[in-house]
Amino acid sequence: MQFKKVKTADILKMNEWFKNSYLHLSDNTAAYKFMWQDYYAASYAYEKNCLIFAEKYKGKTYFHYPLSKNSDLEEELAVIDKIEEFCREKKIKLHYTNVPKIRLMALIERYGADLKITNERKWRDYLYRAQDFITYGGKKFSGQRNHVNKFKKQYPEYKFKRLNGEWLPQIKEFLNEYSCRQIAKGSLIAEQEIKAVYGLIERLNDYDLLCGALILNKKIIALSIGSINGDCLFVHVEKALTEYSGVYPVMAQEFAQNFAVEGVAYINREDDVGDAGLRKSKLQYNPIEILDKYNVYPKRIIDEIKAIPKIDGEGIVLKAVEQEDGEEFFRLEYDVERNKFWGYDWRKDYIGVPTTERFLKDLQADFKGKQELPMGIYVQNRLAGEVVLHNFGYRRDCEVGVRLLCEYEGKGYAQKAVRAACDYGLYVLDAEVVRAKCFKQNEKSRRTLTSAGLTPCGEDDKYYYFKRTPAT
Repeated sequence: MQFKKVKTADILKMNEWFKNSYLHLSDNTAAYKFMWQDYYAASYAYEKNCLIFAEKYKGKTYFHYPLSKNSDLEEELAVIDKIEEFCREKKIKLHYTNVPKIRLMALIERYGADLKITNERKWRDYLYRAQDFITYGGKKFSGQRNHVNKFKKQYPEYKFKRLNGEWLPQIKEFLNEYSCRQIAKGSLIAEQEIKAVYGLIERLNDYDLLCGALILNKKIIALSIGSINGDCLFVHVEKALTEYSGVYPVMAQEFAQNFAVEGVAYINREDDVGDAGLRKSKLQYNPIEILDKYNVYPKRIIDEIKAIPKIDGEGIVLKAVEQEDGEEFFRLEYDVERNKFWGYDWRKDYIGVPTTERFLKDLQADFKGKQELPMGIYVQNRLAGEVVLHNFGYRRDCEVGVRLLCEYEGKGYAQKAVRAACDYGLYVLDAEVVRAKCFKQNEKSRRTLTSAGLTPCGEDDKYYYFKRTPAT
């Protein structure tokens, strides 16, 4: 997959996916992507008829649940395969965000119940019946009706007007007055939102945006911007000058009456970002649902390992490489010619000549960062080589690799080390499968893997592939 930074021109092309979405989530709208593209450092990719977003937030990469143009679960799951492969290749810890409730069970079934799942209240969208806003009917909306009636009585000359880009100067004048108060709150989110709104009004003729305002004495006193996806009207922006009592309920109703056209059954008024006043206000409009947006953190079997184990094998011991064995490990790591079948060349990572201390430090860092589980192979208390469980996936799987110092080759130690490492992966870590591969020209490695109990399971131009499961 090739992820690219989200740019304004890209969002226009994405609208085809957004328009077909019936998930009712504000994150899946063109206006939302435009407004928050810089704040979340968003990037995107297309894969198998799906649109995938990735974003940076507090130093972590979050992948949005794939958005299928046809809401096809099979297409989405095929793309999740690709996301997992991407994370393995880039050594990125996999996190999902914006997972809708109807897709949460698919991820639980995929990864097992041992998941970290969060659903932060402040990011959930408020969903309403469109008809409720159009009429403010019934006892539950008596407060809103009272506000509307008082406003209309006090300001009978007000008008609601649909706006386009020609109104840009008046809209900016209104936002200038409004933003002075909003930025005074000192909230980073508030400042970012106002900045995003200023950017959005420049695109009023794009993204199928709907814009309306309350006009009083030729002055804008309230402004809303929205869009329609599927059967839902999204309200992305709603701003008003609060000295006009009742202005917000009037703005909300007028916007619904003018833009909740035939086929629109719902209104999404987005989240409350944890603001107490905003939460109270949104709840007073009686949402029919507060839409869940789950964050899902799949675990790998290596994530639970606190220390490198000690494993007794047949005439060998697998354990962490000890500091006093640094010189032998240096010799193992430094030999470029012998390591070509290991798939590693230290010269790509180092400037100048590496040291024993550096090699050991990097070995420890690989485990600490949960990139791999490296174990020294010890024969009669001497370091003979290394066996590694690595390339850990999110479906209880990993890969095994082995290398020896030249003087220990041909004595069965590699086969014993691979077998012991596979046993540990399958029966202690409860892996579903341990995989391996070897270069086709490395016949010695092929024999080692098969004699260690791994079964051939495929090949390509470069490698033979093997696997071992608890049943083999």
